[in-house]
Amino acid sequence: MSELTERKVKVYPRFERFWHWTQMALIFVLLFTGLGLNGLHGLVPFGPAVMLHTIAALALIVLWVFAIFWHFTTGTWVHYVPSTKGLWQVAKFYTYGIFKGEHHPYRKAYWRKHNPLQALTYLALKLILFPAIWISGLIYLTYNFWETTPDASFWLQVVANLHILAAYAIAAFVVAHVYLLTVGHSFREHVRPMITGYDTVALTPEEVAYLEADEPARIKP
Repeated sequence: MSELTERKVKVYPRFERFWHWTQMALIFVLLFTGLGLNGLHGLVPFGPAVMLHTIAALALIVLWVFAIFWHFTTGTWVHYVPSTKGLWQVAKFYTYGIFKGEHHPYRKAYWRKHNPLQALTYLALKLILFPAIWISGLIYLTYNFWETTPDASFWLQVVANLHILAAYAIAAFVVAHVYLLTVGHSFREHVRPMITGYDTVALTPEEVAYLEADEPARIKP
C-alpha cells in the first residue's frame, strides 16, 4: 500500500463555502424568528417575524436546490455516503477519548473528507431533517389552499408540531456542531478550512502527482 503524506489541499470549493455560511445565517434567522413566533421571546413583532421567517425559509429552499444540483453535478455527494469502517472508533473518540487527550482516529483523505460519523450525520440531516422541515413548512405556509378539507385544523396542528420538532432537532445539531468546533484542535483550526477552503489531507503519492500536475492550485507546496 502506498505511504500517505499529509498536504494542504483545497477540499472546500468556493460554492461549498458560500453554501455553508449562507445556510448557517439563514438557519439562525429561522431559529430566532421561529422561537419568537412560538412565544419564547418578543424581540421582533409578530407580523415582521412571520415575513422574515418566510423569506428566510424560501431563500434556504432555493439554496438547497442549487446545493443538491451542485453536489450531483460535481460528484461531491460521494463524501456523504455512509461507511461502517472506523465508525465505532470515531464514536468512541467523541464519547470519551476526546476528553482523555486521545488523537482523532480518522485522517481526512482526498476522496473522503468526512469521517464515518460525520458522513452518517450529514446524510441523515439532508435526507430526513431538512426535507421534514421544508415540507412541513410549505404545507403550513399553504394552509389557505387546503383549509376547507375535512379535519383541516387537526392536520394543521400535526404539521405545526412536526415542523417544530424538526426545528428543535436541527437546533440540537447546530449546538452539537458548534460544541465540537471547540474541542480537539483549536476553534480557529476547525473553522479556517471552511473560510480558506484548504485543509490537511492524507494523500497517496499518485494523488500528490495528479494534483501537482493537473490541479496545482488545489495543493499547497
